[in-house]
Amino acid sequence: MLITYKDVTWNYAATFLKIASSVLLFPLILKMMPSEMVGIWTILITVSSFAGLLDFGFSPSFARNITYIFSGVKVLKTTGFEHVEDENFSIDYGLLKGSIRAMRWFYLRVAIVLFLFLITLGTYYISTILKTYKGDPKEVYIAWGILCLISTYNLFTLYFEALLQGKGLVKRSKQIIIIGQSVYLVIASILILKGNGLIAIVTAQASSVIIVRWLSYRTFFTIEIKQKLQNAIARSRAEVLKAIYPNALKIGLTSFSGFLVQKSSIIIGALYLPLKAIASYGITMQLIALIAGFAGIYTVTYQPKIANLRIYHNIPAIKKLYLEGQVIIFSTYLIIGLALIICGNWALNLIGSQTQLLVQKLILLAVIISFLETNHGIAGLILLTKNEVPFFKAALLSGAATVFLLILLFSLFNHGLWIMIIAPGIAQGVYQNWKWPIMVYSELNITRKDVLMAIRKVFLYKIEYNNFKTK
Repeated sequence: MLITYKDVTWNYAATFLKIASSVLLFPLILKMMPSEMVGIWTILITVSSFAGLLDFGFSPSFARNITYIFSGVKVLKTTGFEHVEDENFSIDYGLLKGSIRAMRWFYLRVAIVLFLFLITLGTYYISTILKTYKGDPKEVYIAWGILCLISTYNLFTLYFEALLQGKGLVKRSKQIIIIGQSVYLVIASILILKGNGLIAIVTAQASSVIIVRWLSYRTFFTIEIKQKLQNAIARSRAEVLKAIYPNALKIGLTSFSGFLVQKSSIIIGALYLPLKAIASYGITMQLIALIAGFAGIYTVTYQPKIANLRIYHNIPAIKKLYLEGQVIIFSTYLIIGLALIICGNWALNLIGSQTQLLVQKLILLAVIISFLETNHGIAGLILLTKNEVPFFKAALLSGAATVFLLILLFSLFNHGLWIMIIAPGIAQGVYQNWKWPIMVYSELNITRKDVLMAIRKVFLYKIEYNNFKTK
């Protein structure tokens, strides 16, 4: 499996557009839309992100097992993986065909569940928030309807991402994302300038998703792949799901906890705070999410390769990739985080924004908490390549603790944006922030010398982007 510096470069570009697409529209959104509408936009995005929960951990599990299949594995296991000793392996297209059928079967059902949830409970929540909204509620409901439909379609076709990532088509998948996000930016910009507001944003999102999925299908299902799949006898769908289900369930519970940690602040906070305050919080956290996305790109890009290296017991190569990624995470947060704290509101004033970021001390606190979360999240990805999920119980407790702290602190203090930041920070800091990085350091036998060598390579621009031949 070949993943090189070109894949990393394209991933940086794709991640920038994917995460920063909203940020790149900020000059238009913040100038053309009042703060209340920006607050509604933040809430719509948060509620629709429930779609990620219904994936319930199957996407990374499917992707990891697709990687195993393209690495020569003939049997999928519940825990661990089959070791491949021969470089001249063959791909079991029957197992691949069965896996694709299992993914389609699964995502059809969860997409239906998502749609029912969004049009019922989701609509009820939106209507509750709109009771204090001074703008046109009809526009919000139309935008919400479009968002419900495109979120459902996006979830139904999510397995395309697992196929591309699992096969190691990182560069191509990122090029597709760049095309999709470029379409989103162009359409959204034109429609916002025409005064279409929220409808402009969700219409652009719908166009982007459809284009990305169409290109993803054409990229993976080549003529050769189609012929081999057609001639192959599919392995049992139940067999594939049985092997994937236990760990997927654990990852799903972890994802649910992550949703509670990251999103419950807005959902609960919107019931206590005015929409203008939610707008400031939402814009700030989107910019910090951009930092988090950039920080983790290096390691995330190489995740399929790390799973591949596990099969061949190449621990030194895994250690090298992890440590270089660690240095990049720290450097990214330090440089971009300071820039956001110092220059953030100045930049917004420069473009005539109607919405401001949080005050500097709150931004600093949010950046530090985000850094700790990103760091332990990357450690979790490394542990996950062993096809084990040791962190799901701790993640569940963190999610529950976050919700409990939010409700408790809001009931005691009623108002305060600091509550939305400190609650998840405390819940994660008690255990998860330090547990999983320490476990990875122990498992990879990382020494101080290893860390210093990684720092020197990164800062002297000597990262060796080789292909890590498995034998």
